Amino acid sequence: MPIKVLIGLGSNLNSPVEQIQTAIRSISSHNDIELLKTSSFYESLPQGPQDQARFINAVILIATSLKPTSLLLTLQDIERSQGKIKVRHWGERCIDLDILFIEQQIINQTNPDLIVPHPHALNRDFVLLPACEIEPDWQLADKSVLKDYLSTCIRHDIKKVVLSS
Repeated sequence: MPIKVLIGLGSNLNSPVEQIQTAIRSISSHNDIELLKTSSFYESLPQGPQDQARFINAVILIATSLKPTSLLLTLQDIERSQGKIKVRHWGERCIDLDILFIEQQIINQTNPDLIVPHPHALNRDFVLLPACEIEPDWQLADKSVLKDYLSTCIRHDIKKVVLSS
């Protein structure tokens, strides 16, 4: 039975909007993934070092039959295929794909890439705003909902991006 997952996408290198669009196409073309919703794209200040370009972020809702570890590996393969190289912590990147939330699941593993909910998802506006745009009433394992966290999250001078058709 498929599970619903919210995935965060971010980029600030090599045509960020195109990087995110390419990643969405790659994710949605996977046989075990169905793309259900895509948020608007948002531009924001970087979370980390400020000597880098602004980020473009979006969130997608998918349904998948993949186990969380397999989904993570699929997303990492997509990142590699788009040329992701981690230069520095919270630094610039051509694409970043994060599993944010899995339907009422909490995953705490020794793998820091697979902690659900994502450790910083509930306090970053560039994650919460696009997530709430498509799933404001997403219920977390503790029965709280995403939209309740918007008023307390850290601000990153976020602006909606108008995409040309």
